[in-house]
Amino acid sequence: QVQLVESGGGLVQPGGSLRLSCAASGSIFNIYAMGWYRQAPGKQRELVATITRAGTTNYGNFVKGRFTISRDNAKKTVYLQMNSLKPEDTAVYYCNIDLRPREYWGQGTQVTVSS
Repeated sequence: QVQLVESGGGLVQPGGSLRLSCAASGSIFNIYAMGWYRQAPGKQRELVATITRAGTTNYGNFVKGRFTISRDNAKKTVYLQMNSLKPEDTAVYYCNIDLRPREYWGQGTQVTVSS
């Protein structure tokens, strides 16, 4: 079994910053990629950012330089630094680990951007 534990969500004012963390544990032998997705009420889940073991990153179009994904391979942890947050960034953020051919999801952490 694989477990993903997310942390770092919360309430922040527009223009503020948050850092999300996701630590993986369990039967993990070869991580292809880790990443973050989000889902706002009434909307489909969408890509925020992913990073491969080699360090190749991919971001959703809406990020526009505001977010940075990073990972610590030794700790099996992925981070998402979010700056210049907007109200439209409000969503549940889910951690994802790609172990090909299987993938796992975290339970989600709420991010609310509001004044």
